[in-house]
Amino acid sequence: MDFSVESWAPEYGSSLNVSAIEDTDDQADATVERALDEWTPIDPVGTRRPDEIAFIDGIQRIDARIWIHESGISIPAVCVSLAAGATVCAPGTATTQGVRVARALVAPASSTAGPIGTRHATYEFVPAQDTTPEATYLAIHGRRTELEVGVARSVSCGLIVFDGPLRGHGDQRSVGYIKTHHKVYLPPPVQAILGGLGDGQRTPLFFLSGGPGGGRWSWYLRLPGPRVHPMSGIVRLELPGAGTAAEAVERAEYVSACLPEFASEPHKEPRAPQNLYPISGIERELRRRLGDALLLERSLRVAAGHGT
Repeated sequence: MDFSVESWAPEYGSSLNVSAIEDTDDQADATVERALDEWTPIDPVGTRRPDEIAFIDGIQRIDARIWIHESGISIPAVCVSLAAGATVCAPGTATTQGVRVARALVAPASSTAGPIGTRHATYEFVPAQDTTPEATYLAIHGRRTELEVGVARSVSCGLIVFDGPLRGHGDQRSVGYIKTHHKVYLPPPVQAILGGLGDGQRTPLFFLSGGPGGGRWSWYLRLPGPRVHPMSGIVRLELPGAGTAAEAVERAEYVSACLPEFASEPHKEPRAPQNLYPISGIERELRRRLGDALLLERSLRVAAGHGT
């Protein structure tokens, strides 16, 4: 495969409206636990924490932007490093487990792209629908999700917290943990409850129809910490949409009681309290495992025949 490495730094041209891509037309049924006129903050319920909780996250980094040359045409593509892993927390301990690292060449499925081997890594071909930034993002995200699912299968914990939406994860041990709010799913009559949540309190459950997996149970929770604005410390959580509403409520109470103790503090974590300590820890370890970006870019230039 004939290719060249773009001379610009990889981060240029990477701006993307992620919220526009990930936003969905999901409809929320906010009456699955309580009628709308009965919506009030729900206090945490005491429950026994599982012996182990896994917090799973994944990251990606563009190592180089390249041009694939075929039949006199140059096609844009990207070389990406990805990693996923878990922080497994038990009483008094936290360990890193199940780390997976992958390198991907993301290019249109219609191209003649193939793996790129370098001295330090091999970038396996991952097809994208086309050359648009949106298609590239979705292909990268799909590969990252595969890594995260592999991590989840490698741990044997009673509760698995994914940093981000579930995106089709159907394991009943799983919960999606969303700390960035691109939209508010609650109907207007009950939206004000978010500002009224106290530390550790949650909203009643609602059901999101559509999306991957056929629907999810969801609710909002306020983590303990300074209150700078009404949405400070507010996170949204998701459960797989299987089972009854009563079963989902029981699971939501269980999850809501477990998570606040992992909330971060502003003097230690700039994204406190939402960026939980176990997630912050696995993020740092994954960035380390990705390796030296400049070294990888240089090796790609050598492989292209344009490096030194």
